[in-house]
Amino acid sequence: MAFLSTIDNDTVAALPAARFDGRIVIVDSEAGVEAACRHLEQCAIIGFDTETRPSFRVGVSYKVALLQLSTPDTCYLFRLNRIRLDNRILKILGSRRILKVGADVGGDIRSLHELRDFRADGFVDLQTEAVRWGIEEKSLRKLSAIVLGMRISKAQRLSNWEAGVLTDQQQEYAATDAWVCPRILEELQRASTPEGGLTIISQDRATEERRAREKHRRTRPPFRRGERGSGRREQGTISNEHNVE
Repeated sequence: MAFLSTIDNDTVAALPAARFDGRIVIVDSEAGVEAACRHLEQCAIIGFDTETRPSFRVGVSYKVALLQLSTPDTCYLFRLNRIRLDNRILKILGSRRILKVGADVGGDIRSLHELRDFRADGFVDLQTEAVRWGIEEKSLRKLSAIVLGMRISKAQRLSNWEAGVLTDQQQEYAATDAWVCPRILEELQRASTPEGGLTIISQDRATEERRAREKHRRTRPPFRRGERGSGRREQGTISNEHNVE
């Protein structure tokens, strides 16, 4: 089966809405973390996403407030503005056995690294995978439209994710974004099997800092004779993506 490479907004708007109709569990206590992680550790693949309170003032930003991890029938919403990024959660985020599927996972992992240092492993990014099926779109909304024929509402994206109580609309929005990601990947794989396996992403803050330094070196003006400096060439490039079958 061939997928569209692009899709316009009017076509997306005419599609039926995607909606998670399973169980949504708010996790904002130690006991809730324990129960959620026990369930998630038994899964082979889960949906992954985060939400951050939007800022409408220059120079003001917020840390990630919500982590969504979803099975096919249950989505856990970890309120990270209220609870610590617990070691039990980090165990799941660092497990290669449990695939975490999302869109732009690198950005989400970097946001989580602002809360705690940890090693992330076992992540699959739909933005990377969709290219192998000839899809040029990157947004989750358009990926869902192309692959599943369903529209994801973004009406709650700029709502307050640090609110005292998350509304039903916020909960449904957050759960749907995480839940739909494995569905998209499964539908892609059901349609055809391109050469090579999934690209599994591993990432930690140290790797990100080395990548930033490497990028700085690549963009820095070349050393010229007569200028101060050791002239010593620094070695090492870091890759955090591995192809597996």
